[in-house]
Amino acid sequence: MSHVITKRLSISRRKLLRGFLGLPPLAAMFNSNGTAYASPASRLGEEPIESRFLLWFNGNGIPERYWIPMETGADFELTPCLAPLEPLKNRVHVISGIDNPAARIPGPGNGHVNSMSGLVSCTGYTGRGAGGPSFDQVLAAKLGTKSRFSSIQVGVGQESHGENMHRNMSWAGYDRALPPEVIPHNLFDRLFGTKDEPWVNRKKSILDAVSEDVADLTPALGAADRQRLDEHLTSMRDLERAIAGLPPDYGKKVKEPEDVSDLTDYPRIAKIMSDLTAHAFASGQTRVVSYMLTKCQSLTRFPWLGLATLCHHDYTHTNARSPQAQRNLRDITRWHVEEFAYFLQKLQSVPEGEGTLLDHTCCLYVHEHAEADPHKNYGLAALLAGGGGKFKTGLHTKSHNTIGDLYLTIAEEVFKTPLEKGFPTAEEKMNDII
Repeated sequence: MSHVITKRLSISRRKLLRGFLGLPPLAAMFNSNGTAYASPASRLGEEPIESRFLLWFNGNGIPERYWIPMETGADFELTPCLAPLEPLKNRVHVISGIDNPAARIPGPGNGHVNSMSGLVSCTGYTGRGAGGPSFDQVLAAKLGTKSRFSSIQVGVGQESHGENMHRNMSWAGYDRALPPEVIPHNLFDRLFGTKDEPWVNRKKSILDAVSEDVADLTPALGAADRQRLDEHLTSMRDLERAIAGLPPDYGKKVKEPEDVSDLTDYPRIAKIMSDLTAHAFASGQTRVVSYMLTKCQSLTRFPWLGLATLCHHDYTHTNARSPQAQRNLRDITRWHVEEFAYFLQKLQSVPEGEGTLLDHTCCLYVHEHAEADPHKNYGLAALLAGGGGKFKTGLHTKSHNTIGDLYLTIAEEVFKTPLEKGFPTAEEKMNDII
């Protein structure tokens, strides 16, 4: 391990401080090698460190020339859109050429919703939603049985336009949407609070509610764990302050696409939601999260990038092949990757056993299109990150597989979770990534 353990006690990884403020992974929770959770004296054996899964989504596709590397293998160069991943290049596998055949099933839809249904569930769009469960929910049914939440749905944008398929990426089943939580206050309270009125209307910090528990626990910890606990509590307080610093009316009304008054806060909201997601993973509250940075067919504007004349969707359809339009799309999608890189670095900063939280998390980043102007639903690009050696990283692979093949490979090879009935559109596993 990266630090010397001077004190080891039997501390349950599921111990919760009052108010559901979960403990971070502490050295005292693991065996002497940091490779598994130590069992209490009354039990035999050890409990493996659990793996987590995150499905990250951005709408409106990518400018392929600025996003997909020219080279394959380990010697690929990061493109302008992927440049934010430079510190994490050896932890990421870039996959291009993925097909989404379910998007082409005849039926209703405007192209975006068809591609979205095919992307997340590998089924055709029904006219109201996805034709089956999304992949994150298939995994949650297998992995989430012992967690406080079998899965969590996280969003950032409050866009209200479009249909259910535009606004939701998680689906429990046929036409059964699981909406993302887009209000930081609500997600914080869901993870670390209760529904009691005194809690909802509290005036003090969450840390005040757990001060006695912290005082009782601290003497039992070694020096490294005391520092880890202090860092955890400090980060929780920072999150509280960040949320309290949002505009007073944030979240009280859903924004229409034309109302861009709060969009300068978009990057700040994204980072808060990423921090909350990392805390949910670290404290063992869930093993599966879907993260919707922008909606399908997103109408987001980007004033912090100097791109507020049009919304994102319109940029993809207004002289989209012109040099200037391509540069605009480059800057937009690079910001998307910046937010994904921020999340990965957050996971990497959390020690867990002999590694980090990133080592025990499989993160998959997808879009509903490749080039969005023609609503291209083949040749898609994806990022697979983290994994701790359970899949290959530091590579770019050009694939001819389907998105179903990718999901099947992740489920059965990364999570060792057999899908008895396979997965729609899946025909073979992708040996190039495992």
